[in-house]
Amino acid sequence: MIVYQEYPPLPALRPWLACVWTCRVQASATPLTHQVLPDNCIDILCQDQQESSFAVGMMTAPIHVVSQGLVQTVAARFKPGAAARFFALPLCELNDGRTDLQSLWGRGLATRLADALWSDPLDDVQRIAILQDHLLLRLRSGPPPAPAGLTGHAIALIERTQGRLRVDSLAEQLHVSRQHLALQFRHKVGISPKLFARICRFRATNAALQRVQGAPDWAQLALEHGYFDQSHLIHDFQDFAHSAPETWLAGKQL
Repeated sequence: MIVYQEYPPLPALRPWLACVWTCRVQASATPLTHQVLPDNCIDILCQDQQESSFAVGMMTAPIHVVSQGLVQTVAARFKPGAAARFFALPLCELNDGRTDLQSLWGRGLATRLADALWSDPLDDVQRIAILQDHLLLRLRSGPPPAPAGLTGHAIALIERTQGRLRVDSLAEQLHVSRQHLALQFRHKVGISPKLFARICRFRATNAALQRVQGAPDWAQLALEHGYFDQSHLIHDFQDFAHSAPETWLAGKQL
């Protein structure tokens, strides 16, 4: 059994956080596995079965999370490009993995966070408050927030078009070279603008697919979401869901 709940962040954290969330997984004798798809976000996860908290970097492929017994998680999901405000390293170094928060924030803050979350019996709302307090502490101890800048504007344009904007056109609109834009994305977002746009487009297509009644018109769906043809849509589902679109849809409808 999986119980997942999202909560809005505190006003002071809303420029950086998409949400805070909790998850309670209760597995029987057989381990429970669930798939997580790329979403262009970085998360901090704090779990009662872990010695400390950890960050999950940008995902370029789906992952399968295996849970055994009771696992409780309290977490924060950063908006695309916002995690750079909290981590003093190029975000591409976090890609497709988990990094212990001790190595990112130092042993002191990470240990205090884990102790505050799990030393006493608390409810989800109390643990969410503790996590946000530590995020605010990290935010206030860093340099003053910078303006949205190049990557912020680029992310907004890509998301506004649901990933249909070509990188050459994006760079031209922002008056920078494609190479400079890619370098900034690797440091401040984690992945390239092209991959970021592909994941945006895949997510929009997948969301639309869930609303389709009956058998989808795959060619029309590909056209409506900016794919050159149906084969390119299939390619993205293979990359980001490790499944053909038809198989993915059938599994979601079970």
